[in-house]
Amino acid sequence: MWLITPVGFFSVVRKPTDIKNKTLTVRARVRTDLEALKAQFLPELGAIQESAVNDYKFRGVAPQAAVAQAMARLVENMDYSNFKDEVAKQQGQPRSALYHDVWSVLYRLQQR
Repeated sequence: MWLITPVGFFSVVRKPTDIKNKTLTVRARVRTDLEALKAQFLPELGAIQESAVNDYKFRGVAPQAAVAQAMARLVENMDYSNFKDEVAKQQGQPRSALYHDVWSVLYRLQQR
């Protein structure tokens, strides 16, 4: 699952080790995204691991229930009317511009 939020971009997956542990792996391209998620919404996120070979360079593991609660808190704390403006406010204009590029690509789905 991709999650594009004002605090960062995340890919949440269930790896084979997550199944038995009832955890999820939260991956990110930028370490500070995971750090912000952990600090603001998901303190249960384990140590952030860095990889030189994986597609997503940074990842951490957290209990599935805690990830679900963190996503609920993200929704409960929502107080903005424009997502890209909120991203610019929290992470800066360069990140907002990247998210706009994603928006533009996905807009093509609507035009079919």
